[in-house]
Amino acid sequence: MEEWIPGIVVRGHGVASGASGDRRFPGGTIRLQKPFFQSRGIDLSAYWPGTVNIDLAPVEPVPRHPLFDERVAWFDGVEERFILSPAEIEIRGRRFAGLWYYPHPETKPEHFQAATVVELLLPWIDGLAAGDIVAVRLP
Repeated sequence: MEEWIPGIVVRGHGVASGASGDRRFPGGTIRLQKPFFQSRGIDLSAYWPGTVNIDLAPVEPVPRHPLFDERVAWFDGVEERFILSPAEIEIRGRRFAGLWYYPHPETKPEHFQAATVVELLLPWIDGLAAGDIVAVRLP
């Protein structure tokens, strides 16, 4: 999908960022996974340690052209297949590059998203909030 897809920012489960307070994942799953991605050549340091969830309904995108597609054993017996693909978001005339963070549903143990929701790793975007209308590009 090379075109821009309209979407709306939605609240996630808060597990990736640690906002959920889930004691199993202090500081969030992204912080815990970061060293595992780093050891495989994927540096997440430029991104806020959480995901921005965007509902692209009615579109149900499938990751293509991955930069990363591997199984990662990252926490207490949890092994997931992660796909990371380039992504870009546009909001209020500003564009931000990031990654589409796709824990494959076949290996994800819990905290599922609707098929129309993409989880993006992006730099911190001041003022971005649930309900904001955005456009997303997923090459």
